[in-house]
Amino acid sequence: MKRFILLLALLVSGAQARDQNYYPVQELLVTGKTVVGEDIRYPTGVPRITVAVVTVAPGAAAAFHRHPVPLVAYILEGELTVDYGPEGVKTFRHGDALVEAMHVPHRGMNLGSGIVRLLAVYVGAEGAANVALEQ
Repeated sequence: MKRFILLLALLVSGAQARDQNYYPVQELLVTGKTVVGEDIRYPTGVPRITVAVVTVAPGAAAAFHRHPVPLVAYILEGELTVDYGPEGVKTFRHGDALVEAMHVPHRGMNLGSGIVRLLAVYVGAEGAANVALEQ
């Protein structure tokens, strides 16, 4: 019995030591939906991931557009207001993570006096556009 308890103690202490070797992880977003409730759909074909930092000047506004591929964004700096037409307007601030609307036309605007910077990760495929302007 003493051997069993000793073995159990060694196993538990080994597990604790192993767990301490990992870096702390803070999940920012876990979802299967876009910000307007659409199901996320991945493109078919050869995968192509694009990572970009987008800078939006004060007073700037994008044209209405859609994203044919999933776009995961993280606001690095500032406050971005996005007009989703009939789906409403949402404001994203420093530290917010989101999956942008795919099939709902929208446009981002910087209504503040400082720049907005966001990390954009497009989960695309070869031959698929990351952005499609509305006609």
